[in-house]
Amino acid sequence: MEKFSSDFMLGAATAAHQVEGNNTNSDCWAMEQMEHTSYLEPSLDAVDHYHRYEEDIRLLADAGLNAYRFSIEWARIEPQEGQFDQTETEHYRDVIRCCKKYGVEPVVTLHHFSSPKWLIGKGGWEAESTVADFERYVRYIIGELGSELHYVCTINEANMGIQVAAIAKRYMQTMMAAQAANPQNGAGDKDSADGTVQVGINLAKMMEGQKVTAEENMKVFGVAKVENFTSMRTPDGDLIVAHAHEAARRAIKELYPDIRVGLTLSLHDIQAAEGGEEAAAKEWADEFTHYLPYILEDDFLGIQNYTRSVIGPSGTLPVPEDAETTQMNYEFYPEALEHVIRRVAEDFKGDLIVTENGIATADDKRRIEFIQRALAGVRRCMEDGLPVRGYFHWSLLDNFEWQKGYSMTFGLIAVDRSTQTRQPKESLSFLGAQLKA
Repeated sequence: MEKFSSDFMLGAATAAHQVEGNNTNSDCWAMEQMEHTSYLEPSLDAVDHYHRYEEDIRLLADAGLNAYRFSIEWARIEPQEGQFDQTETEHYRDVIRCCKKYGVEPVVTLHHFSSPKWLIGKGGWEAESTVADFERYVRYIIGELGSELHYVCTINEANMGIQVAAIAKRYMQTMMAAQAANPQNGAGDKDSADGTVQVGINLAKMMEGQKVTAEENMKVFGVAKVENFTSMRTPDGDLIVAHAHEAARRAIKELYPDIRVGLTLSLHDIQAAEGGEEAAAKEWADEFTHYLPYILEDDFLGIQNYTRSVIGPSGTLPVPEDAETTQMNYEFYPEALEHVIRRVAEDFKGDLIVTENGIATADDKRRIEFIQRALAGVRRCMEDGLPVRGYFHWSLLDNFEWQKGYSMTFGLIAVDRSTQTRQPKESLSFLGAQLKA
């Protein structure tokens, strides 16, 4: 198999809250501790990447990889509104310099789902003030660290809240139909919807717990309804996210014009079954094309894909009964990545970076198979002249998959959390071997 050239970024990705541990000033940490939480378990020490980042970066580099995508935690940098923590800023400077020490390109994400707790008390990602709050944080952290960086993702999966809202709507419609058909046992499959959104959520628990959590939200956040980044987003909230990205891009370019700036989107390979063409077109517009006015000035787009969605005349079809599925209930379908790259390139003319692609599985041989087939698709796209500049596997480490806790194993490196001992999997060396020395 032909290897990628040394100027291609081939690496792995993490998110701060999922790996660092003890992110105590964030909204996610607060929600994990609540009595009526949707999280299966709290993150606690996570996999202690905060203290063990050098070991993890060294393992990545030793495997032959040349890039690492990670996030800077806003809640660490600005634990109280308008108050910046220089010690935490220096921590991330150390992480960036550690990457360079081992010949690894750092690709930084400024917001990866978790937000400062104080932001939620102001209305979170449905409040217009969040645009200015985010810009202030970005201006500070890029002012401090921008000289060390070549690539910055402003916001991870800017479309996630819209996806969650759409799936929640379908879930409620399904539950209501099942209840009407069978009032005594009509609850339906409460887990099936989780496999249609590319993030670890427990949708049924989220929906059922709305009433009982309102009072607790008031005690914890000072608001009855928590509007965090992965909440069910309104159209107004969607615009706030888009405007926050634009404000962040302007701030970065003012400070360091040469930094390559983009955001990432969660993109399914949306396929139309017979009669589903119109619904599929709308799904793609919701997921991707309606963001084009806000990203056309970006230097790159981060593509994040895990599977496909097949759309029929009544909406998303279930995964075929004979299909292999992952721990996340996704269909095992690595070919989705090539399809998404080609479709995105029809409208977005900047560079393309695969910022996430991977599989939750206990069988590392299936991970290797997934990587092999996904990368074959990336190569075909590049051979056809598409500007794909990098591929980051999700994830470097087995980690905290949000509401699903530690039950989902996405990592190229296993972690025994009782000792925090790292054990590289064969898939790590397989991925590293795809890059020319």
